[in-house]
Amino acid sequence: MRRFQDARGRSWDVVVGRESFGALFAIFAPAAGNPAETRQVMLKAASQQEAEEELDALSQAQLEELLERSDPKRIQ
Repeated sequence: MRRFQDARGRSWDVVVGRESFGALFAIFAPAAGNPAETRQVMLKAASQQEAEEELDALSQAQLEELLERSDPKRIQ
């Protein structure tokens, strides 16, 4: 898990998640009073380990860009 603040000052926890069909996603969960909804974006990684390494290597600007490309996470 990685916590960061976006350009609007909202805190997010970002973790790797997996859908039932095997795709890996970056899951952005609101943290520390952030009223936003949970968001997700598909990652290109082929394994859980690769996805975690991909997220760990992202800069603040890259995390914000990934957040901007994310969609609201649908509850299933």
